[in-house]
Amino acid sequence: MKILDTGLDGLLIDLKPLDKGLENANFVRASQWDYERVTYDYKIGSPEKNITYYIRLQGHAVEGDVDKGDAVIKLLTPVVGKHYYPHGIEYGEQEEFPPNLINRAKSALQTVKANIEPFTK
Repeated sequence: MKILDTGLDGLLIDLKPLDKGLENANFVRASQWDYERVTYDYKIGSPEKNITYYIRLQGHAVEGDVDKGDAVIKLLTPVVGKHYYPHGIEYGEQEEFPPNLINRAKSALQTVKANIEPFTK
């Protein structure tokens, strides 16, 4: 499910302050990148058995190279997904998400925006 109206979609930012700003908001990039794309995840536990939610923020390089650390990243619309063990994460609009989860996602994304906004282009 897309999280709209966050102010993040389309922002341009250098990779290093983006990494730092998302790390400070508890998002993890880990090995989720290639030369042209980055993906950050924020994990949210659930009282439901074998269900975990994720807030995902992705971006792609419009200049430079992610591997070299000199990329300028354009952010995409954040999404919320539901992980079904052992099958994987579903991000589709047909998924249902509790209202408190959506509020938590919006709050986390507001923190991200506050962390990175001073560094956007």
